[in-house]
Amino acid sequence: MAKEMKALKFYFRNGETWTVDRASIGDLWIKQITTSFGRIGNGDFQKIHPCESLKIEILPVADHVNTSDINLGGLEQGMFGRVRTYQDIEKMDILFDTNEADTIYFPYKALDVDGMDNEYQSSIVASNGHLYIVVDPQKQVNDVYPEAK
Repeated sequence: MAKEMKALKFYFRNGETWTVDRASIGDLWIKQITTSFGRIGNGDFQKIHPCESLKIEILPVADHVNTSDINLGGLEQGMFGRVRTYQDIEKMDILFDTNEADTIYFPYKALDVDGMDNEYQSSIVASNGHLYIVVDPQKQVNDVYPEAK
């Protein structure tokens, strides 16, 4: 029996998380996931899965904080507002129905000296209420989702 994706769990650079159930995801494309072996910072050596880019459409029903996520920013402004305010999604877990997870790292380039925001991340909440996120070194959300206005 093949494992099936049940949710995506996003990790922000400040340590907050956001879990989005499969039913709340519209369009999704994770480009060119590879496997590398290395060390991040002073951590242990491990397998990591960087990707070339991400594009995702998230439905309005997901604009909330799950009780399993500790997320002060999401409590104050909703998750869509939090994503729009801070460009700091660092990685995500693909959560499977087998209770396994694959962690995917996104392309990252610091927007300024504090290093929290990612120049490659852009997002928009469209008139239909959907959140569109793109993490890509060459494209912005308006390039990938021109209809999302």
